Amino acid sequence: MEWWWTQPLCAKGIDALIDVQGGIVSRAQLLAAGWSEPRIRRPLRNRRWRAVHPGVYVTHTGPIGYTERLLAALLYAGPDAAWSHYTAAEQLGLIKPDPERRVHVAIPEHRKVRPRAGLVIHRDEHWAARLAAVAPPRRTPAEAVLDIVGIAPSLDEAAAVIAEACQSGRVGAEDILSSLADRPRLRHRGSLRLIMKDVVAGSHSLLEIRYARDVERRHGLPSGQRQRSVDGEFTDVHYAGFGLNVELDGRLHLVPQQRWRDLDRDNRATLRTEATLRYGWFDITNRSCDAAVQVLQVLRRTNPFLDATPCSRGCPISAFRNISAS
Repeated sequence: MEWWWTQPLCAKGIDALIDVQGGIVSRAQLLAAGWSEPRIRRPLRNRRWRAVHPGVYVTHTGPIGYTERLLAALLYAGPDAAWSHYTAAEQLGLIKPDPERRVHVAIPEHRKVRPRAGLVIHRDEHWAARLAAVAPPRRTPAEAVLDIVGIAPSLDEAAAVIAEACQSGRVGAEDILSSLADRPRLRHRGSLRLIMKDVVAGSHSLLEIRYARDVERRHGLPSGQRQRSVDGEFTDVHYAGFGLNVELDGRLHLVPQQRWRDLDRDNRATLRTEATLRYGWFDITNRSCDAAVQVLQVLRRTNPFLDATPCSRGCPISAFRNISAS
């Protein structure tokens, strides 16, 4: 298989390639440029170059940046290798970069690459079919997301990645669902379709996904409208016909300007005769039943006969079933 850097090397030469790669170069690249083994060993022996991985060198004496580390890992893994998982998602703009993460690279199943510190090698029988048509090689956006889902330690982390990736606008829920069909043994697969449904409906964060799952669906409450635009702003959840907005925020707003924006939005909702319930991360993850009770009580101002479903034997919403109907 031809290296992805072969054409740029032929077109611009080795010096330009090293410059583009931030001072990173591989032995394979140098040999392809016509360098001899003694010429390659000379700057290493003089300590003007250093080995990052076997056969991959940095041509300066300064620290190696995160981008250079990603490229060095890819060059070390060989011509048929591609960024995957978190690394591919970062490079595709799906999630925020994190220099503390290890570099993830996927290779065909028949190959073996010795592990290195800070580098995770994944062998994949469907390697070629999951590549994006870009260089340096990396997974497609949908495949990168599903890569992460497959190793996510919890369903929450998987949901958070899906929400962040879809919110970036660089991958759609339909693309992820299409790729999911080719991964019958993927971890968390059974729960992904409901998560994707919430994302398609407009849930933009893990907290919004948890609200839809733990407050609405588990208690049989109506499904609110996600991200309704009104007065130039967006409401997280709006219950049309009930005059209720639910705002969800996993952050602690200690900045006065942000606190004022929240209060101003609530005040304008009141002027529209709409009530606002506001919940944070702790409320939804630890007190979802109590939140469901509050939402039900406000919804019943409009429909006194609206019913709900307890999510467990001890769920407090049991005490509110059909109160107005009896």
